[in-house]
Amino acid sequence: MDTPSPLTILCITGWCRNGSTIIGNVLNEIPGFFHVGELHFLWRNSVGKGANNLCGCGETLTRCPIWSEILETVRPAGMTAHEHAAAVVRRQLSCVRTRHTWRVLGRGPYRDDIREHAALMTRTYHAIAERTGARVIVDTTKIPGEAALLPHLDGVRPYYVHLVRDPRAVAHSWRRPKEYVYAMSAAKSTAYWDGFNLASRAITRRHPERSLLLRYEDFAADPAGTVETLLRLCGADPAGNPVRDRAVELRPNHTVTGNPDRFRTGVTVIRDRDDAWRTGLPATARLAATALSWPLLRHYGYRHGDAPATGTPRGTPAPGPKNAARGRH
Repeated sequence: MDTPSPLTILCITGWCRNGSTIIGNVLNEIPGFFHVGELHFLWRNSVGKGANNLCGCGETLTRCPIWSEILETVRPAGMTAHEHAAAVVRRQLSCVRTRHTWRVLGRGPYRDDIREHAALMTRTYHAIAERTGARVIVDTTKIPGEAALLPHLDGVRPYYVHLVRDPRAVAHSWRRPKEYVYAMSAAKSTAYWDGFNLASRAITRRHPERSLLLRYEDFAADPAGTVETLLRLCGADPAGNPVRDRAVELRPNHTVTGNPDRFRTGVTVIRDRDDAWRTGLPATARLAATALSWPLLRHYGYRHGDAPATGTPRGTPAPGPKNAARGRH
């Protein structure tokens, strides 16, 4: 009997406000791809105490025709939806937060709660594939602890995209609340930027043959070329690239959480520059973001001053035996 091919998970990791939502929704337009959004928050936001309970299709997660069925499928017999959600959130907090990344990388699912979470995520990914017919699931959760666990899931082959955005642009994005997303200071945002990127870097260094370092600014400069690179990374046909002349037509999606822009549909033109922070971010916040992100700021090809970032090729492979000289991790 032939062994079924493993399910491909394209995992986008890094800190929030890095452009993962638009990249995921572009990939969602490719036949056989399904963008789940931030899957980590499915249980918290569906029946728990999350910040947003809407699917990208506009329905609540518990009424969405896809997520309502999946939540029911993966819930253990004898547990109510609320009991299961509470148990999942407890396990997430205890074993797959960003701070746990190095422990998961080094020891795998060595405790009962991590094994239980790995089993749940295995059931969930396969239930999504069965329900949607997806061959590639795009998960933009961005929590490195979850990403580090992926190689331990049965029947799953993960590919990693470490997505980085200039920390000053990220700080500018966090300055104002956005619907269900709260505001954050430049100092706090950049501290998270450091931690999430260091943890993401640890994952891609562990799996260099299936990993890619991508700056959001390089995606903005050449969205079609970047999408082609992502398709080639996970072995998909580049002919499925939906981007034409910087534009893509987005249909309704079924994303969990994510940037509120995930609800936008229709023809979307991707801006070629990501520099609103240069005039919109106050000098004190800019200084805080620059100082706190050093030396990673320079490591990822961003300059100390206001000149446009240069120096990192689009889709830089994570370093391995054959590309260590090229990788900037």
